[in-house]
Amino acid sequence: MSDTPVIGVLALQGDVREHLIALASADALARPVRRPEELAEVDGLVIPGGESTTMSKLAVLFGMMEPLRERVRAGMPVYGTCAGMILLAEKILDPRSGQETVGGIDMIVRRNAFGRQNESFEAAVEVDGIDGGPVEGVFIRAPWVESVGAEAEVIAEHGGHIVAVRQRNVLATSFHPELTGDHRMHALFVEMVRAVK
Repeated sequence: MSDTPVIGVLALQGDVREHLIALASADALARPVRRPEELAEVDGLVIPGGESTTMSKLAVLFGMMEPLRERVRAGMPVYGTCAGMILLAEKILDPRSGQETVGGIDMIVRRNAFGRQNESFEAAVEVDGIDGGPVEGVFIRAPWVESVGAEAEVIAEHGGHIVAVRQRNVLATSFHPELTGDHRMHALFVEMVRAVK
């Protein structure tokens, strides 16, 4: 059991349950994380989709923003989906008032870039490092990445836009793999956590 990484899902808002299920199916011990003391007990963290402005404000309110930044800077593996991708960006185009980011990936993201809720869609996405064909991505008011710095590696594009990025121990996708039943993105993240555990 000692090889089984403990991976938290930031449970302030968003699709927490689906990530817990996906992580468990990828052989991780998954648990919700709401407080700094819970964050201190995990080997890695998923920041789920949701509403990025709300999540940012709740992270500050719950005293989580600084501990999150410290853990990311210290090398804790983190995976952000949709709103989680926005929180892991160094810069947001047109941020809402008071919106902060955790940082971790040298990228600039555009919020809601793929359109509103009623323009949500699914698409097959080829992801570097994922075997077995394309990943089914669910795009819900999804961001895209406008640009990346030298250390960030683009691992997927869709429609000419960057939709998945990795920088060292930090992974981000603009789509929701947890909603599809295809857990290969989560398996990739579990391996990233295992590598530094």
